[in-house]
Amino acid sequence: MTNDELQDAVHEVAVDAYLRDLKMPGALREYRELARQAAAGGAGHIVYLEDVLAQEMASRRRNQIAQRLRDAHFPYPKDLDGFDFTATPSVPRARILDLARGDFVRNHENLVLIGPSGLGKTHLGIGICRQVILQGYRARFTTVSSLMNELLQAQSRFDLPRCLRLWARFDLVMIDEIGFVPLSTDGARLLFQFFAEMYERRSLLLTTNLEFSRWPEVFGDPVMTSALLDRLTHRAHLIVLSGESFRFREARERAGQER
Repeated sequence: MTNDELQDAVHEVAVDAYLRDLKMPGALREYRELARQAAAGGAGHIVYLEDVLAQEMASRRRNQIAQRLRDAHFPYPKDLDGFDFTATPSVPRARILDLARGDFVRNHENLVLIGPSGLGKTHLGIGICRQVILQGYRARFTTVSSLMNELLQAQSRFDLPRCLRLWARFDLVMIDEIGFVPLSTDGARLLFQFFAEMYERRSLLLTTNLEFSRWPEVFGDPVMTSALLDRLTHRAHLIVLSGESFRFREARERAGQER
């Protein structure tokens, strides 16, 4: 090893240590190769430094997105590319893709997907949430039953304010399956408090199989339900789905193939 090569090796050890201490794994992985490319192309030191920092920023963004996808607690991976819009003509493809840009989240608006079971409301909701995360927002998935139980447990521990603050960290909260089961009186009251806390501060994405006129069947108190709907639908995007359940359609097709 020549003296110059020895000096380069010493400097690399020092750079490695600095980058580890600075927690810059992207730069640590790439700076040697970028140095070779800069030397071969005759790039100056500023260009080389910019390339190294760009790699670090790209690495941090990838890691951040991966972490936010984990924090979202999606029950299964779904994206909009995997949704068959031709099988459900009632779903406005252009409008869904426009919503996925995340403008409604930036404006603290809500989105409500209404329609019978089996039309892909949950798939669409998760797909929109995933796209919103890619835009730099934080999203979280839950079912209405899970959220109600979490709020009830927090109240029993006298920890409700902290629980609400934790949920307020997310820019978009998707609440699935509203209308599948009636809510307890205390649970409905706590959900109303949750929605009131989020009102015009965060965005909600709700899926429901019930038209709004039937929500008192779930929340119990018509007056409270009316106040809740007033908040949820103010500056909200409503998408009504209709048609045949894709699960029923697939089952029918399988039955036909087995004959």
